[in-house]
Amino acid sequence: MGGRKRIIVVANRLPIQRGRREGETRWVTSPGGLVSALTPILQKADGHWVGWHGTSGRARIPTEHDGINLTSVELSPDEVEGFYHGFSNRTIWPLYHDAVRPPEFHRSWWWVYVEANRRFAEAVAEVASPTDLIWVQDYHLHLVPAFLREILPRAKIGFFLHIPFPPTELFAQLPWRRQLLEGTLGADLVGFQTRYGGQNFSRTARRYADAKGTTSVLEWDSRKVEVEPFPISIDSHRFAELANRPDIQAKAKKIREQFGGERKMILGVDRLDYTKGIDIRLRAFQTVLERSKSAADRFVFVQVAVPSRERVPEYEALRTRIEQLVGHINGTWGEPDRIPVHYLYRSLGQEQLAAYYLAADIMCVTPFRDGMNLVAKEYVAMRNDRSGALVLSEFAGAAAELRGAILVNPHDIDGLARALEYAVELSDTELRRRMAAMRRIIRKHDVYVWANNFIRHLST
Repeated sequence: MGGRKRIIVVANRLPIQRGRREGETRWVTSPGGLVSALTPILQKADGHWVGWHGTSGRARIPTEHDGINLTSVELSPDEVEGFYHGFSNRTIWPLYHDAVRPPEFHRSWWWVYVEANRRFAEAVAEVASPTDLIWVQDYHLHLVPAFLREILPRAKIGFFLHIPFPPTELFAQLPWRRQLLEGTLGADLVGFQTRYGGQNFSRTARRYADAKGTTSVLEWDSRKVEVEPFPISIDSHRFAELANRPDIQAKAKKIREQFGGERKMILGVDRLDYTKGIDIRLRAFQTVLERSKSAADRFVFVQVAVPSRERVPEYEALRTRIEQLVGHINGTWGEPDRIPVHYLYRSLGQEQLAAYYLAADIMCVTPFRDGMNLVAKEYVAMRNDRSGALVLSEFAGAAAELRGAILVNPHDIDGLARALEYAVELSDTELRRRMAAMRRIIRKHDVYVWANNFIRHLST
């Protein structure tokens, strides 16, 4: 670590959430790969995590949890609306995902976003020392690096974007494009999921923020800013262990009996979001059913849709559209003892989700655009016997690594339908070859390698 004392992670959310333990409501560690990856690193480095606790107003947050020091950033109801629900999720999110839905540009949201980012930076500055490494996470906090640079001019600051960075022509729509770029350029190291994201950022920074340099090294404000790809991953060892557990295997067998029986089971697991392509995926499965009278006897589709932003009108409309499509497919091709599509609108715990992965013959991951998509990697990690097929969008970051997947254009209904049919036709030998290649990748480059690579790069 080059003699540096601590690592400070700055994220929209703290690594804890309200949960039940031993019959009491208390703060527990949040699930997810980022928290799992960074916890052991922060524990060893006397680390600190700065973030929002997830609700408006004040909350009694512990100052330490699981060996990590915590600092909570408070947000008012208006700030939650403008910073989080507004600018972060209705301006940046759609813009960065190829403007699948038109982004909304509101000045009131922008100024709340600016002030919230300033508050995050000030919270970091209160606990940081000049020798600390500061790692800022994701699109909610684009402006934090520059604000920190003003307060701590010699600090080592890294920024990592978990979602795609759009092409210059799309990003140019943002009225505050220069400010967002300059905020990010306050970092010493800017990381992206893929090299394409880094290329887009560097090209855009040179055009709209007067940065100089190359794709990998920019010069701005008399400093060098490195731009590098750091594809995030999962704890592949943990998923492989889950696949070997007899109780998980028993759950998977029960799922097969309930949903599939002898039919080939296709699985989709997504947050209910317009970027995930769930409706197009279902229409592709409908096309498979239309092409063959026996398809309903040979396939079953199980779609898990995790609730998301339920109060946002377009998400409500998406849910309605998907549920109507499921009803139409089942009403047309279903029988009392043979339902073509099983739709689960709920969250699944990790063990239950692992059982679904183990039960599925085909994993269908077809977002219109995704920074990485860890569901694809989780499915691969669960296939210890090297069985199963992965149908994967070529516009997911994971497609650059998982070459053994069957890559598809998620906008192409007929092409996606052919990919599902092709996945079933592949021989066991070919399936094992493809799966083995993907498993080597995720075992070699797991989430701990990702975190250590970024921190090592930042510290040099």
